[in-house]
Amino acid sequence: MKILCVIPARSGSKGIKHKNTKLVNGKPMLAWSIEHAKCCKYENQMKIIVSTDSKAYAKIARKYGAETPFLRPPEISKDLSTDFECINHAVNWLEINENYMPDIVLHLRPTQPCRKIDDVNNALDLFIKNRDNYDSLRSVIPVEKSPFKMYLTQNSELKPLFNNINNINEPYNQSRQVLPQAYLHNGYIDILNVSILKNNTISGNKILPYIMNQTDNIDIDYEDDLKNIKN
Repeated sequence: MKILCVIPARSGSKGIKHKNTKLVNGKPMLAWSIEHAKCCKYENQMKIIVSTDSKAYAKIARKYGAETPFLRPPEISKDLSTDFECINHAVNWLEINENYMPDIVLHLRPTQPCRKIDDVNNALDLFIKNRDNYDSLRSVIPVEKSPFKMYLTQNSELKPLFNNINNINEPYNQSRQVLPQAYLHNGYIDILNVSILKNNTISGNKILPYIMNQTDNIDIDYEDDLKNIKN
C-alpha cells in the first residue's frame, strides 16, 4: 500500500497573511501536519509532500521533514483554486517525474494543527479496510443546527433548502428531534483512492464517514482563530 500525503500550503491567504507559516506553539503551522503524517503508524509506507507556490514555504517544509519536489503553478494557487487541482497536479507530477503512483492520497490541511495522530491512524485503518467499497473518506462532526431548517433568499423571498427529507414534509416546520442527524466536514482528514481522480473528483460518489467529536472543529482562517489556539 503506497500512501501519498499531500499538505497544501499556498502563500496567498487573505484572512491571515502567510498563515501557513505563523507560529503555533513554537512551530510554523504547516509543520504540525507534517508531524502528524511522520508520526502516524503508516509513515514507512508514506511519501509526504507539501504542495506550495512559495520557495520560503518549501524551505520550512523541508526543515520539518517533508518533500517539496515542485513549486505549485500559480494558475492553481489562487483564491478560488480547488483541492482537486492541487492533488491532481501532485499525483500527475510525481508519476511523470518520479515514476511514483500511490494507491491512496492522505490529504492533511495545515489549518488543522490540533488534529490528533490517533485520528490519522484510525482514519487510515478504516479506509484501507473498506477502500474497495468506497471512493473516499472524510472526517465529519455532528452539528446541532439542522440544515433541514435552513433557507435561501430568492427574489426577496425565503426558499427552504429542503421541502422533504426521509418522507418528512416541510422539515423546516418540524421538531429538531424528528430530523436526521447532520454532519459537517471539518477538514481534519481526507483520504481518497487515486483511481477516482480520473473522474475529476477527490470525493467520488461513495464517501466513508470518519465521525469525530463535536469539539474537533478548529480551523485557522482569521487572527482570532490563531489567538485562541495559542491560549
